[in-house]
Amino acid sequence: MEHFSKALTALSATLPLLLLLAPLLVMAADPDPLQDFCVADLSGTPSVNGHPCLPPSAAGDEFLFSTRIATGGDPLANPNGSNVTELDVSEWPGVNTLGVSMNRVDFAPGGTNPPHIHPRATEVGQVTRGELLVGIIGSLDSGNRYYSKVVRAGETFVIPRGLMHFQFNVGREAATMVVSFNSQNPGIIFVPLTLFGSSPPIPTPVLVKALRVDAGVVELLKSKFTGGY
Repeated sequence: MEHFSKALTALSATLPLLLLLAPLLVMAADPDPLQDFCVADLSGTPSVNGHPCLPPSAAGDEFLFSTRIATGGDPLANPNGSNVTELDVSEWPGVNTLGVSMNRVDFAPGGTNPPHIHPRATEVGQVTRGELLVGIIGSLDSGNRYYSKVVRAGETFVIPRGLMHFQFNVGREAATMVVSFNSQNPGIIFVPLTLFGSSPPIPTPVLVKALRVDAGVVELLKSKFTGGY
């Protein structure tokens, strides 16, 4: 009974602190804005809530609009056969503190957006041309389950924050998708580049053990990513 009383006393003492921290524990995206607009001053130093704001008199009224993803890049400009046109806060200062951003990705036939992770955002996408195999790999909690579907023009998909995923053009023609994120800076971790092209490099014995292959295989893969993507 004495132990129960001590435990109850300890819980009573910590409960107010837990209630105080609860809003912070459930925060799932970028912090809420504190004004209508905060057009990013990209020359300033970013803080937790984004970039400093330009004075309203210097912002003009074009910050609400962008034509950047009206056209895409050349998907044959890199070995992946895809080209990402980013529309985050660095390219569209008007989204500063609003917790949103977009990308356009163009694919050559057989092109891929390699396995990657967005550590700070959930992704919602629509295929606007062609057909893409969209693959999502669940966490260890799901048994690393692989979810996939061929998504065609006009169809949509969603990728939860932090899950590895990819897109692959399975059609005979070029393909395009437009995606949006619930973060002004979703971040990206390309899995192959992270493993084999980090700076400084991950020690080869670590990758030999983790991947269960010979050192020669690891060194070959590293050689493929010395110049990045």
